[in-house]
Amino acid sequence: MQIGVGSTLPAQNLNVFQTRRASFKCHKSPLNPSSHRPVSCVSSASSTESTRTREHLSNLEKVLQKTNQPEPERVVSNGSIETKGRGLLEGLNLSRIWPEMKAAEEMSPRHLNRLKRLLSKTMEYSPRNSLGSRWREYHGCNDWSGLLDPLDENLRREVVRYGEFVQAAYHGFHSNPAMSTNGAPLPRHVALPDRSYKVTKSLYATSSVGLPKWVDDVAPDLGWMTQRSSWIGYVAVCDDKREIHRMGRRDIVIALRGTATCLEWAENLRAQLVEIPGSDDPTQRVECGFLSLHKTRGSHVPSLAESVVEEVKRLMKKYKGENLSITITGHSLGAALSLLVADEVSSCAQDVPPVAVFSFGGPKVGNKGFVDRLNQKNVKVLRIVNNQDMITKVPVLPSVSIGAKSEQAEDNPWTYTHVGTELRVDTKMSPYLKPNVDVACCHDLEAYLHLVDGFLSSKCPFRSNAKRSLARLLHDQGSNVKQLYTHRALSLNIDKDRFSFPMASCLPSPSQ
Repeated sequence: MQIGVGSTLPAQNLNVFQTRRASFKCHKSPLNPSSHRPVSCVSSASSTESTRTREHLSNLEKVLQKTNQPEPERVVSNGSIETKGRGLLEGLNLSRIWPEMKAAEEMSPRHLNRLKRLLSKTMEYSPRNSLGSRWREYHGCNDWSGLLDPLDENLRREVVRYGEFVQAAYHGFHSNPAMSTNGAPLPRHVALPDRSYKVTKSLYATSSVGLPKWVDDVAPDLGWMTQRSSWIGYVAVCDDKREIHRMGRRDIVIALRGTATCLEWAENLRAQLVEIPGSDDPTQRVECGFLSLHKTRGSHVPSLAESVVEEVKRLMKKYKGENLSITITGHSLGAALSLLVADEVSSCAQDVPPVAVFSFGGPKVGNKGFVDRLNQKNVKVLRIVNNQDMITKVPVLPSVSIGAKSEQAEDNPWTYTHVGTELRVDTKMSPYLKPNVDVACCHDLEAYLHLVDGFLSSKCPFRSNAKRSLARLLHDQGSNVKQLYTHRALSLNIDKDRFSFPMASCLPSPSQ
């Protein structure tokens, strides 16, 4: 049975269709080269079957090449990502409009790749910008006014970088913590986080107290934990011309680690306030244990104060005539000693370069007299404080009672007072950490750097484009990381127990 055209079209459209049908041509198929010919031509074609086959395969190869073209190029323009070569709908960011699409995007392989990058060992730094004529501002000449809330991206980068100098001090100590009791220590290698700096001096701290001899007899395996003198940090100087030009000056860094030995812990507990040696003002007082570690000489090493002053004077003489800065950075005990070191070097010679302290998780060090002393010497201090870190709230001494009245004023010479400008972060604002993290995580240096890298402002505490790797945080504080991310790490075949973070001879420079 045949069905004519007239049986399927209305009568009023039949003439139009027949007229247009006469003008229809057979379109060329990309796979069949003979389809462009009319049927009558195909029957009378003189080309052989082998010729048609070769042409057919040639066209097939061209089609396959078109389907295997690379992904469209993604370029950054004015802070936004544009996609070239895609359709209109593909170029739109519809995840911002429909939450369902945003959730799907987070579960997409692209999101997993981003998480895998965050969990990798590779450090990704913020863009390197020239500090130029503003370096004094970033070094604290105006107490970082206008740079903290919201946190300036250049200042964030500098704070994280100085924190990594302290991490290098931790690694330098734990790689060889024991001290020789027979002579002066040998030079110590330190893997710096910035290859534009070089170490010029090792620093040692000595406790004025010692453990009874019977402790070594009972527990001989304690070893370096009971030694009086220990390597506590280093002095480094920027030695790269391009970095000096970028920063606007040659920077001298003094980095100090936190508490590690038994005697250092014992000194931390000596919380009584004592007068500063050589001070004309008896109301200027600092914590006894910190001052002991700062001023005490060892059997074969000078005191921390002597070593720092000697090295700073040498570097000032060597680079006389250049723009110099002295940056002192430390964590925990190192943060406390940083203030005493800053007090020492700021008056060790005439025309001392600007002195700034970047401290992480530091306790209170002295009273208001000590604060006034540092202010008079124009020492600038930026304290990075975690809201949940208990170490930043000690020492706490009982108030002094006079008659029936208790003196609580800050000018009380027996009351501890914090120094400098505060940058406050909060572990509860991190999307990766549990809200009930333990005390160790709140004080951990890597957790501090993670929070600083993510901090945007007090109104928006954690930025979505934070760049710092989560690998070390997962390794050091895995029990405090949300299970969502530990499970994702396992799903990405990332084993947090394999993260060992060996220190290379020199880590990549964050300025490159």
